[in-house]
Amino acid sequence: MTTAVARPVVLDDWSYLPRPQRTGTQRLVCFPHAGGDVGTFAELAAAVGPDVEVLAVRLPGRGGRYTHPLPGTFAELTSAVAAGIGPRLGPDAVFYGQSFGALLAYEVAVALGHRGPAAVVAASAPAPADWERTVSDVVADPAAGAERLLAECGLTVPDDDAVRAMVLAVLRADIAVGATYRHRPVPPARFAVHALAGAADSGASPPGTWAGTTTGPFTSAVLPGGHLLVAPGDPGPADLLRTLCLGARSDHDHDS
Repeated sequence: MTTAVARPVVLDDWSYLPRPQRTGTQRLVCFPHAGGDVGTFAELAAAVGPDVEVLAVRLPGRGGRYTHPLPGTFAELTSAVAAGIGPRLGPDAVFYGQSFGALLAYEVAVALGHRGPAAVVAASAPAPADWERTVSDVVADPAAGAERLLAECGLTVPDDDAVRAMVLAVLRADIAVGATYRHRPVPPARFAVHALAGAADSGASPPGTWAGTTTGPFTSAVLPGGHLLVAPGDPGPADLLRTLCLGARSDHDHDS
């Protein structure tokens, strides 16, 4: 006898469940890379098992929100995402973001304060203090930068000029928003931070540079994979993310 798999559910403008689980399941909130969308996390949602539910963040300007304008600045995007997903979080949620999504995940977690996640998993991204310097070459020429990022991510685009133009337009829009990010010298966060990089990502920043972003638990690791550890058709470090999620739930239950 086979078990029925729940259909994906759009909860609201900001929240999408690729594989809904039972009520009360530990939640892993996933933030896509620049130009990415919720479909990136479909295989991850299946691979983490029934004890973890993936909530993918729906960013404006793509997919089902293609007609919704993307906020003009990173600060505005951070505030909008925090307001949108905040009500969907429990005290033991874990955030996962990669590349542009890693910075967004961290800043949204900071913005949420005590209502935020137990941990942030930041993959394939420079630490916030290094962001402006590290992405300056992409920002200097967004068109060329978008083409290069597409290649670095290892993503294939259908051989259709209109589709390719649409993909690159979304990517350039995200690059423009990322270019407005300004690091603020604020006290480190208190939630746990786990920084990851792909061994095959030649341009990766050392994940250890994230150590100064938190006074809470910190780990870093280099894993098999390229710039995007999670990608369409590839669940990435699903076992690690499941372990971190269940560990956050256990810590919360112990503290309670």
